[in-house]
Amino acid sequence: MMRVTLTMKPRSNPFLPIEAEQIIPENFIGSRQVMVYEGNKEHSLLNICVIRRDGNVNTPENVSLILRGDWSRVKRVGEYMSSGTIVVEGDIGMHCGNFMRAGKIEIRGNADAWLGREMRGGVIVCHGDAGDYCGSGYRGEKRGMRGGSIEVMGNVGEFAAEYLTGGSVAVHGNAGCFAGVEMRGGYLTIDGDAILPAANMVAGECVVKGRVLEMVPTFERVGEENGMIVYHGDIANRGKGRLIVRSTSRTE
Repeated sequence: MMRVTLTMKPRSNPFLPIEAEQIIPENFIGSRQVMVYEGNKEHSLLNICVIRRDGNVNTPENVSLILRGDWSRVKRVGEYMSSGTIVVEGDIGMHCGNFMRAGKIEIRGNADAWLGREMRGGVIVCHGDAGDYCGSGYRGEKRGMRGGSIEVMGNVGEFAAEYLTGGSVAVHGNAGCFAGVEMRGGYLTIDGDAILPAANMVAGECVVKGRVLEMVPTFERVGEENGMIVYHGDIANRGKGRLIVRSTSRTE
């Protein structure tokens, strides 16, 4: 096992975003130089981080990256990740885990928008809150997350799991507006409350264990399961998905 610790150095302009799509386990095997963009300038990762390596391996599945310090303005960490582990000890910036294929990302703080965008496989666990578009497709893309799993221990913002096509998204807190909008498959579970969930869904299953504060009217109630109300829809889109809710403001 090889453990690589990346400790962020103090920055003269901490609000300047960093593009860091090369921070994936496979790029830390051997002597490859990892590059990042700070604003519009390309730098070696060594310019912004102190890098410590413990151990030596030849395969990325045995590499664990530990990110320490302030990474809240660092984007695209774990993009196209295919093996190994990344542990973020605090917050992480936008687009973490874009197109992820395998491996695991653990975020011990909060995640900014687009967490796990168009993810294909692997596991993401966020111990705090996640921003808008968690597990979604990018703007204009008709397929979002296609495989793997995202688990958020806190709340998520708006449009979580938009165009969800495969895999699973589990939210232990509340969701903002339009969670699961345009779902094409997969599983979305929200332990807290939601607003207008699963609008225009075609397939898949969305479960809201809290209260649906506002309900899309074009769902057909078909029965109950384990004390929860089961709807089919969205019938406005000829959908055959399942929306299962504990309670809703809708009057039948």
